Amino acid sequence: MDTIFYAFAILLFAAVIFMIEGIFMWWSSTRGEEAKRIERRLRFMSAGAHGENEQLSILKQRFLSESPTIERLLLQVPRIHTMDRILEQSGIGWSVAKLLTYTCISVIAVILLGQFLHFPWLLTFVVCLFVATIPLTIVLRARTKRFKQFEIQLPEVADLISRSLRAGHAFSSAIQMVGDEMPDPVATEFRITFDEINYGMGMNDALQNLAIRVPLTDLRYFVIAVLIQRESGGNLAEILGNISKIIRDRLNLYAQIRVLSAEGKMSAWVLGLLPFAVGLVISIINPEYMNTLFTDPVGLKMVSFAAVMVVIGIIWMRNIIRIRV
Repeated sequence: MDTIFYAFAILLFAAVIFMIEGIFMWWSSTRGEEAKRIERRLRFMSAGAHGENEQLSILKQRFLSESPTIERLLLQVPRIHTMDRILEQSGIGWSVAKLLTYTCISVIAVILLGQFLHFPWLLTFVVCLFVATIPLTIVLRARTKRFKQFEIQLPEVADLISRSLRAGHAFSSAIQMVGDEMPDPVATEFRITFDEINYGMGMNDALQNLAIRVPLTDLRYFVIAVLIQRESGGNLAEILGNISKIIRDRLNLYAQIRVLSAEGKMSAWVLGLLPFAVGLVISIINPEYMNTLFTDPVGLKMVSFAAVMVVIGIIWMRNIIRIRV
């Protein structure tokens, strides 16, 4: 009996292992990075383009709003195109009108909630200011995440172009390989650069546009190296190899610094959000207790002083833990 039980247990364990391995192999062959890369290459080879949703145009097709009336009103706002460029760099597909809509909806929701829960007007105003920044914060975080991913992929781009040049390909063909072989966001940006070159724009202008769309220091080094090599000559493959090594070393150093400063970042978040969280909870549990703080002159002075000190503390800790590499 024990032998049969142990044999059954061993066979069951082996069956579970094989099942997990089979699921993993199926996922890798259908949904993994390698499968996506092969599918992308087949699509390029068969369609001769970038796919239905990835077709690019040399004409500017991006609008601030789908409504022409709102479009004309937004064009009157100073530096509105700067915000539009930030939205484009974030890669989340929002327009300026959609960002403003989300911001207004958030503020209106907070005002209605404050009226329903009988929040003090000052607390409601502070919460509205905080909530109004949430959509913009989402955009900025998406933009930062996309830039970090681009920076991580940039050494591989430099290596791929370097190997392509050593194999005898032209630089424009190497850029096309990056757009076809690499994952996003690198593929999208270099694909746009190749399309600009392919449609007649000069190589220098296309590379400068790439540096404008993705304002990263490492990418600027890459562009400057290529532009100098085109003017003065030299071994571009070797130059790109050295740039790739420098970028990798810098990213490794930055990763070590980020680990060492993680405790300080967490302390800044906790100390910055704790007063607002405690005030919100007390307002919900006992509104009368918090009303004194916002109606009494001494309480208003205490709130103002505390807010100023919180802002100073956040800026101070941010400067301490923010180390540029």
